[in-house]
Amino acid sequence: MKFTVVIPARYASTRLPAKPLKDIAGKPMIQWVYEQALLSDASQVVIATDDQRIADVVEGFGGKFCMTSDKHESGTDRLQEVADQLGLDDSDIVVNVQGDEPLIPPSVINQVALNLANAQGASVATLSEPIHDKADFLNPNVVKVVADKNGLALYFSRSSMPWPRDEFAKGVETAALPDSSLFQRHIGIYAYRVSLLNQFVEWPVAPIESLECLEQLRVLWNGHRIHVQEAVEAVPGGVDTEEDLQRVRQYLAAASS
Repeated sequence: MKFTVVIPARYASTRLPAKPLKDIAGKPMIQWVYEQALLSDASQVVIATDDQRIADVVEGFGGKFCMTSDKHESGTDRLQEVADQLGLDDSDIVVNVQGDEPLIPPSVINQVALNLANAQGASVATLSEPIHDKADFLNPNVVKVVADKNGLALYFSRSSMPWPRDEFAKGVETAALPDSSLFQRHIGIYAYRVSLLNQFVEWPVAPIESLECLEQLRVLWNGHRIHVQEAVEAVPGGVDTEEDLQRVRQYLAAASS
């Protein structure tokens, strides 16, 4: 099975400007992500950016990149442009690895690509992890996913789902979260068939996507299926804030000592 990893990298991050170029243990963050992706079984790894400063850094460490439009409204649009530039076929698989995931395990990159290759009824594949903490279950910043018995997503939401009615009937504040594999947190790594990417960029924003601010809902809204499976390895959190950046720096410093 062949697949391509594309790593979107934007310079203009609201919470952490110039995020891809932040130094982590002597290397820019985007280089950490790139090198982790190279450890997967991908046939090629490409960084997609619209900023020359990022392109210059990538070129400096010998990485492959594509310059993309600065008009894209989403990372998926950027992925589609890269697939077009690379001349990928409709049946080819592209894995989107976020540019702020310097600790992404190569095993989960392989997993999501293989899942899509084997899931003939799906156009997209993604991963999840169990939710055990009630605070995470109730947190709207933690995206939840519910899948059917075949591992196909029924819905993604910022709301708490599925709702344990009986356990929470006497009060959410005092109730414990039941021990159930149904409570799943979505992990934002995706594998796409190129044919889906080509359709995605032609679809308008879906009403449920607009309400939830979750781009993957556009896929479900248009009748396509998303395969979901628990990640085979824990996926450390990405870097969204200065605090996240310090956490990753400390983790790698401890790991190398």
